[in-house]
Amino acid sequence: MSAVHASAVPTLAPYRLPRQRSARRVPGGLSTGVFLLSAQFPGQGHAEALERTVTAAVAAEQAGLDSVWLAEHHFVPYGVCPDAATLAGLLLGRTRRVRIGTAVSVLPTHHPVRLGEQAALLHLTSGGRFTLGVGRGGPWVDLAVFGGGAEAYEQGFPESLDLLLRWLRSSRVGADGPRYSFPEVAVVPRATEQPFQPHRSGSRPGLAPLAGRQAGSAQHAFADSPAPEPLSAGGSTRTAGGPPVVVACTSLGTVRLAAQQGVPMLLGMHSGDEDKAEMVAAYRAAALEAGRTPDQIARIEAEHVAAGVAQVADRTADARARLMGSMPEFFRHGLGAHRTVDGRERRMRDADQYTELLCDLHAVGTPKLCADRLLATHERTGIRRFALLVEGSGDRVETVANIARLGAEVLPQLPQD
Repeated sequence: MSAVHASAVPTLAPYRLPRQRSARRVPGGLSTGVFLLSAQFPGQGHAEALERTVTAAVAAEQAGLDSVWLAEHHFVPYGVCPDAATLAGLLLGRTRRVRIGTAVSVLPTHHPVRLGEQAALLHLTSGGRFTLGVGRGGPWVDLAVFGGGAEAYEQGFPESLDLLLRWLRSSRVGADGPRYSFPEVAVVPRATEQPFQPHRSGSRPGLAPLAGRQAGSAQHAFADSPAPEPLSAGGSTRTAGGPPVVVACTSLGTVRLAAQQGVPMLLGMHSGDEDKAEMVAAYRAAALEAGRTPDQIARIEAEHVAAGVAQVADRTADARARLMGSMPEFFRHGLGAHRTVDGRERRMRDADQYTELLCDLHAVGTPKLCADRLLATHERTGIRRFALLVEGSGDRVETVANIARLGAEVLPQLPQD
């Protein structure tokens, strides 16, 4: 498989893609996107995995999906994209309508100001199509390579998240914390300014005009969200706006932190609807305790994201068999490569059982079953935004075909305006 070329949009043959349809990010409807790990399946090279990611992102826009979410990993074949924000910049240039987000940028291995500058740059130059997802990550050897050690993972996340959010919402920021301390400086570029509106007058050379809204007219629920309450640390001057931010939450402590900061959650594909509903309820309670009004909470909750898996086939047995034939070995190959920062013991899931669990929980089966599962998750949890892992086959052509079927056969069965 050839490497990604910056000057060319990947070819999406042989599957015939449906005509593009307008985005479904509307009140009362469900917003469906793809979650791309840049997974290196056994026998594949790094360039092949990255090319599949770029191809899949372009296919997602053409299929009428709403969003593309990019994972970030270091030193493991589980995912070979080491900087999701950098890859997001490439894909924002390759697309014109779909939102591009990180799922997630691992905050303990980034300086919050540096990541904030990247997010502001992408937000302002893409017409506001960038979403920054951040997370705590894991106790991996990454922390030894990039600095901070286990303490950055175990204790430093709240300070880093606070500094990042102040940078994205302010005109000047200083810091006086145990990990970051610096005098007040100007925020440049300022994420709170109105994003540049590209391609307003017509299509970009070499790309066919898209149906529906253009990137420059993109709106999202955060446009109506109240500005978070001022924070006392660091002498910040607050202003409203900036790119949307979501926080990956796998523990109640992080749920409470996200609620206190007024940012929505990204919930993992390993948890079922009952677990997700409990985390949504915990978020609501923590947000009320933090002094937010029910209306404010409702607007934030509309932006929660649930990660899942999608594999569409004519028969449910065929969809399950495809994933059972590819994903267990990928999990053993990818997750087995993780090393902890301090040699602590860790337990790895049984790869076959984990794949079966994902097939049971998520949109794996016929188009009708896939739509029913997404609707059931919405009804049980209230979550309306989905980031679906579509590359479970490990094959570039099959991934594109899966995305096309998701857009052509599943989305029309979901609520829309």
